[in-house]
Amino acid sequence: ELAITSDEALSLDDLPKRAVVFGGGYIAVEFASIWRGLGATVDLFYRKELPLRGFDDEMRAVVARNLEGRGIKLHPQTNLMELVKTDNGIKVITDHGGELIADVVLFATGRLPNTKRLNLEAVGVEIDKTGAVKVDEYSRTNIPSIWAVGDVTNRMNLTPVALMEGTCFATTVFGGESSKPDYRNIPCAVFSIPPLSIVGLSEEEAIEQVNGDVLVFTSTFNPMKNTVSGRQEKTIMKLVVDAETDKVLGASMCGPDAPEIMQGIAVALKCGATKAQFDSTVGIHPSAAEEFVTMRSVSRRVTARGKAKTNL
Repeated sequence: ELAITSDEALSLDDLPKRAVVFGGGYIAVEFASIWRGLGATVDLFYRKELPLRGFDDEMRAVVARNLEGRGIKLHPQTNLMELVKTDNGIKVITDHGGELIADVVLFATGRLPNTKRLNLEAVGVEIDKTGAVKVDEYSRTNIPSIWAVGDVTNRMNLTPVALMEGTCFATTVFGGESSKPDYRNIPCAVFSIPPLSIVGLSEEEAIEQVNGDVLVFTSTFNPMKNTVSGRQEKTIMKLVVDAETDKVLGASMCGPDAPEIMQGIAVALKCGATKAQFDSTVGIHPSAAEEFVTMRSVSRRVTARGKAKTNL
């Protein structure tokens, strides 16, 4: 009654002057950026220490700094306990006893698969405890004639991933060629201001999965467009490399045009590119993207299980 979801946020009659956003994922960060960019006062509440759980921790911290730099008020490790309608707006009460007044409160805390109205139990289709349809690696349910793709299966909930799953389904069922989705090195972007984009493993995931050492390369600089405008907002780039094989395991960037740049980097990772191949690639100058092929110095070397061996 007193809060909205992202569905209603796209059809508001008026731009809110005071917005509260609850959540730390894609939708929360993006709408907080949109409303702040349009001039609203924005307070962003989330339960963890940093927004964007599941992303590289270093890049999460960069996004948090940028959000604050844009004027968004961050409230980490804070939950909303009560909303009260008043003559002046919606009173928001937190679990820390804080109170503020907002024109709109957006809940962006995730969604459950919308399967209840499908009556799947009538035909015996198995679903998990969240309501997601259970499928095998080819997107087939336990009923041979029923298949499911996209967010309803709660695998990797991204639009292009759903398209990939649908294409593989069509190839398998109608093309006569067994085809299953490949979830390795799928790039994605959070359209905050500036945006964050990643592909492959985060530093934390690499440390967990690689048997040997992990090399981390980083670059921080002020984009030329920011230099001209006077905005003090740094671009951060990062490569995570397997020290033994020299294979690039992950790449991330937070800064202007990050999604456009990361799409090309994703092709390289899909092809199994090594750091040496990155280094041997000639950069396009002047561009931000050239930093990905000119990072020569190791920022840190980390052993498996997270112990830093060398900081350079």
